[in-house]
Amino acid sequence: MNTELIFSWILGAVIIIAFLIPYIKRMTKKEEKARERLKETRSKGQEKALMQHPIINQSACIGCGICVDSCPEGDVLGLINGKATVIHGSHCIGHGKCAEACPLSAIEVGLGDISQRQDIPRLNEHFESNIPGLYVIGELSGLALIRNAIEHGVKAVNHIETSIAENHDNEFDIIIIGAGPSGLTSGLRAKELGLKYLIIDQSEPGGTILQYPRKKLVLVQPVSLPLYGQLKKMEYPKEELLEIWEDVIRKEALNLKTKQKLLGIDQKNNGFIIHTSKGDITANKVILGLGRRGTPRKLGVSGEDFGKVMYKLIDAETYKDQKILVAGGGDSAIEAAIGLSHQQGNDVTISYRKSNFFRLKAKNEQRLKEAVSTGKLKVIFDSNLLEITEKEVHIDTQDGKKTILNDFIFIFAGGELPFPLLSAIGIDYGQNITTSK
Repeated sequence: MNTELIFSWILGAVIIIAFLIPYIKRMTKKEEKARERLKETRSKGQEKALMQHPIINQSACIGCGICVDSCPEGDVLGLINGKATVIHGSHCIGHGKCAEACPLSAIEVGLGDISQRQDIPRLNEHFESNIPGLYVIGELSGLALIRNAIEHGVKAVNHIETSIAENHDNEFDIIIIGAGPSGLTSGLRAKELGLKYLIIDQSEPGGTILQYPRKKLVLVQPVSLPLYGQLKKMEYPKEELLEIWEDVIRKEALNLKTKQKLLGIDQKNNGFIIHTSKGDITANKVILGLGRRGTPRKLGVSGEDFGKVMYKLIDAETYKDQKILVAGGGDSAIEAAIGLSHQQGNDVTISYRKSNFFRLKAKNEQRLKEAVSTGKLKVIFDSNLLEITEKEVHIDTQDGKKTILNDFIFIFAGGELPFPLLSAIGIDYGQNITTSK
């Protein structure tokens, strides 16, 4: 009996070791890779997230790695010292799949400590700012994803409806700034509740989605849209999602005015005066759903007013057999360059002022490497546009001035960000926080 017991123990130990050793080796290899990746992202300033991201309770984490494997972006998380760690925070767009997958609920998705942030407004649970009656929703609140934008719009208008007082001195109950997903949802909910509202936008309806390349898949996740119903799919092609918005705007006859830019907002005793490029508007409440990209920034170089200079790519397939320069190094620039490089006969070059790309999404980084390695794309680092002519573009590089034959230029230099405007209005954010709400 003792012999059989000893044999059973030995057999059990052999089986455990047979499985345990490969597992330990595999996990050790993963950790080494995660450490190398973290070192790389830190050197590029990519380890921290810009908006919502996984916040990990290290004392509860058991290092199972399920969260790492569940991330749709591929390499946001890694295991270091047997614990889940944010490795490539700039790739995170807040899917929340890691939190859903964690068996011990050791992860929550949020903004974390914003006390040192100068781009995250201080808001309460209804998305109301430190200025009573002025709300900030969508991307501008620091929370990305269309699902969040829709939920923010509904929540803000619901709160307004419970607190709004009848006031005939103002033209509207609510002025909604921005016709992206958060602003349009606010308008739909306001109409549903019978509130008098107006949506204004400096551009066209769609917001950030308009800047996406053709056929780009947009993460939505199932969510209910007021007066429309359920958006049931996890992802929609850009064109299909824009068609839905256009259909809703038309069917519901939303009170929407485009080509009207916000210039400023002043408070008055019984509401707000909203200053726009087409005159002043008065309202009891204001919802800001501007997005974070702002107005496209121009470089101010000679020849930038030529018709061949663009600041967004609507449809890559309309450009064939062209010599194209893309100026910029963010995700928008890379996605545009890759899209253009796949069209027949295009010769595409990226000019970027820094020595490497920062904060690219994992999928874009991989697609860029493939495009460069196969010769579909050329990249000139440490370069700046000097002059644009009718048939050429002149670039300042480390090797001196370079002249490239050119048919079209796409400039992705960011935008005139809305944060100075928020500060001028009086909204607290980041280091401006003075009290807690």
